[in-house]
Amino acid sequence: MKIISYNVNGIRAALSKGLEEWLQEASPDVLCLQETKAQPDQIDTEIFNRMGYTCFIHSAQKKGYSGVAIFTKISPDNVVVGMDNHKYDSEGRVLRADFDDLTVVCVYIPSGSSGGERQQFKMGFLADFHEFISDLRKTRSNIVVCGDYNICHKPIDINHPERQTGVSGFLPEERAWLDEFESAGMVDSFREFDKSADKYSWWSFRTAARSRNMGWRIDYHWVSHPLKPRLKSAAILADAVHSDHCPVLVELN
Repeated sequence: MKIISYNVNGIRAALSKGLEEWLQEASPDVLCLQETKAQPDQIDTEIFNRMGYTCFIHSAQKKGYSGVAIFTKISPDNVVVGMDNHKYDSEGRVLRADFDDLTVVCVYIPSGSSGGERQQFKMGFLADFHEFISDLRKTRSNIVVCGDYNICHKPIDINHPERQTGVSGFLPEERAWLDEFESAGMVDSFREFDKSADKYSWWSFRTAARSRNMGWRIDYHWVSHPLKPRLKSAAILADAVHSDHCPVLVELN
């Protein structure tokens, strides 16, 4: 199974930049999107239906904000919208699809970069999401948790880490959360295949950071430990330029 996760920073904007043509060539079995920034009736799902995808969409109540989606060529056995927590579900943060013995969770973890209140919201989400995944793993042991985590895990995952002290997305408590996630039996699939530096999935529009590769690796496929033997490949698809993020890929046997 080939799974691609992509924060598109607005699906309508990404379509205007060639997302459809890129998707035809990339052709994942499952495409997980974050930050769709659209209501279901604003997404032309027929574009994706023509390529063989069934579309499942979880939008934020606030228009033009957040939102996740799973487009799949494989019929899921079960789809669950949200975490059964209105505080987060109203922002369109989590969507789950089950395929036989495999569960795929698409998540858009909040950013805390706008200030203290949203940073507190982010930390609350992280605590509750960890509990959500832990509970889910009791009945669904083979799980892929993909999406925009808005956290760089280690210094290798961010440009000039010495300059990022106190910056949301690289705070000690955020990185410690990923340490705990890993210790609980989750595997960073990309680092199973590539341990090199300067591999990023997000670059700020404001500073022309992409041309200088001054990026952050904040988009992941974390997989539960039982799936580790089934990992076939993982990659960052940095040539895709429909967003300030780029897609990330994992393949499972």
